[in-house]
Amino acid sequence: MSPSPRSIPKAILYAGFVAGTIDIGAASLINWLNPLIILRAIASGVLGRASFHEGLYSAALGLVLQWAMSILIAAIYVFAAMRIPRLGRQWMASGLLYGVVVFFVMSYVVVPLSAAGPSHGFTVQSFIENMLAMLLFGLIVAYFQRRFASTR
Repeated sequence: MSPSPRSIPKAILYAGFVAGTIDIGAASLINWLNPLIILRAIASGVLGRASFHEGLYSAALGLVLQWAMSILIAAIYVFAAMRIPRLGRQWMASGLLYGVVVFFVMSYVVVPLSAAGPSHGFTVQSFIENMLAMLLFGLIVAYFQRRFASTR
């Protein structure tokens, strides 16, 4: 049994918006920063250091970029789960594994290739905190895939 055509976009959008929003909150807590600063940091991927001088414009851009990337990440998982039903059946393990993949792709491919510039350096604590945030992200995406678009 395949999911209804309307359930796929629903799973992707819910997963993207919820996981993306919680990720902003997690980044704020991890770094002890106002969410607006986190959003400006996200916008710096496009605007560079200038994003920290653009006020609410760059924060709004950061929010749009965060949600767009989160929706894209969710869509990749949802479409993969349509091809590999085991991802939906074992959604917790699959979501955790997906979170690990997302962490490494974002940390070592996407961010370094962006205009944000070099990271603040590696610490074990920041690695663990950010990995935990991405594990949660992956679980949220897998949950919404299972909830709305699973081929149970």
